[in-house]
Amino acid sequence: MVTAEQVWAALEEIPDPEIPIISLVDLGVIRDVSVEGDRVRVEFTPTFLGCPALEVMRRAMEEKVAALGGEADVRVIADDSWSTDKITPAGREKLREAGFAPPAPRSAGATTLVQLQSKAFRCPYCGSSETKLENVFGPTPCRSIRWCESCRQPFEQFKTI
Repeated sequence: MVTAEQVWAALEEIPDPEIPIISLVDLGVIRDVSVEGDRVRVEFTPTFLGCPALEVMRRAMEEKVAALGGEADVRVIADDSWSTDKITPAGREKLREAGFAPPAPRSAGATTLVQLQSKAFRCPYCGSSETKLENVFGPTPCRSIRWCESCRQPFEQFKTI
């Protein structure tokens, strides 16, 4: 019989399709796992509901559950949006080690352009806060491009969502 702990451990092995250095669990998109007999229900909320990797993630979860001997019921939960606050501390460190600046914790209210242009963002390479916004539009909607004035490296900054 499959346990919820086994399912969580298996889901921890699934890399995010766009940023494979972080798992779906560390990204915080897996909301719940429940097991009743051989039936395994996995609830997840993708980073964006229009995410092109939605089906890839769903299939990967179904395959992991099947490999454990369970019957997967993977559901996309759209009644609550994902936020960058759901990224685990381990996931934030994996992002930093790979050269991505993890998002800052959300503050009350919406993010403004003034906040994006602030010196509050640290370079993942040298740790300097002497960074500047190069382009609010990065390779995906959740990232912007910044430049470190200390080590002179460009890097991707996760937007706080």
